[in-house]
Amino acid sequence: MSNKNFIKGRGAQLNVHNKFQKLSYETRDDFLEYCRLEGEVADKNKTSYLEVFPKTIVNKVTSPDVGMSYSMNAYQGCEHGCIYCYARNSHEYWGYSAGLDFERKILVKKNAPQLLEEKLLSRNWKAKTIVMSGNTDCYQPAEQSYQITRKCLEVFLKYKHPVAIITKNAFIKRDLDLLKELTSEGLIAVNISITSLSEETRRILEPRTTSIKKRLETVKLLSDHNIPVNVMIAPIIPAINSHEILPLAKAVSENGAKSIAFTMVRLNGAIGELFTDWIKKTLPDSADKVLNQIAECHGGSLNDSRYGVRKTGEGKIAEQIHNLIRIARHTYFKDKELPKLNHSLFEMQRHKIKYSGNGQTSLF
Repeated sequence: MSNKNFIKGRGAQLNVHNKFQKLSYETRDDFLEYCRLEGEVADKNKTSYLEVFPKTIVNKVTSPDVGMSYSMNAYQGCEHGCIYCYARNSHEYWGYSAGLDFERKILVKKNAPQLLEEKLLSRNWKAKTIVMSGNTDCYQPAEQSYQITRKCLEVFLKYKHPVAIITKNAFIKRDLDLLKELTSEGLIAVNISITSLSEETRRILEPRTTSIKKRLETVKLLSDHNIPVNVMIAPIIPAINSHEILPLAKAVSENGAKSIAFTMVRLNGAIGELFTDWIKKTLPDSADKVLNQIAECHGGSLNDSRYGVRKTGEGKIAEQIHNLIRIARHTYFKDKELPKLNHSLFEMQRHKIKYSGNGQTSLF
């Protein structure tokens, strides 16, 4: 990565045009040269946190191949900066770019715990697992200051409602006390994302995420406390981490994970342009090979939105990866199983809270 304009500590290297905006923003070379001559910084590369107040927080997931019915996101945008992240496209709905804006303009939903409790208290709500981080990581750096995720977990525990978490941040260990209590009632499952065993691969793909060593330690810590952990080997990117499936599966199994899941990388929407720009700057010698193999898994295109195929891919390369996943599961997870969450406690607990005079305002 000898490119002098490479933005360190970020995944995306530019702000792609927001398809919903008429105007576009471009950083021109003559402006950069002017800044250099004047000794000025063209881009301070700072993260900003913007507080927003949505009216709802629990989202019904209608996509048939996502594997969840409801999700919630305490933050919009994610400082982790994973270059492949499908959630980048959602930032456009807020008026920002899927590129650098996604990593540097983080929208903070401070009223998420109150909105969650209102949802659980609503008359028509029946207990169904709600996944935290269906879009952006609930344990990204902003959580250290805002603690929204912890407050939401307190709501789930208060109502004995099932919840699942997806994260790649070891900061989840802060909430071990709540996770243990939720586990004692069968109310929690944790999904830890580990894309590679190589720290160098992690660093370029996911520049502001927890190290691989700390993620493996987190899997072990949670597992040692009987908190069920599934590891997401996601996404699998041909010619970047596709050769690591078996050793990665072995490592997470040895650290206590009960299962693994995977997705094939798909570069839909603005991510195709972002990823192509990134890989040509980051891995120029193998860029064409990687892009061609990704396209081979998706009918010749980097952009694949077909339900049922978009997450698994098709063709010979995808078939080889599916076979490796099957071997990994048979070899390292043959006698392991992720338990089902308990949905039977919520209704009685909600009734108890509603009629005990200890309603929703007591938590806050």
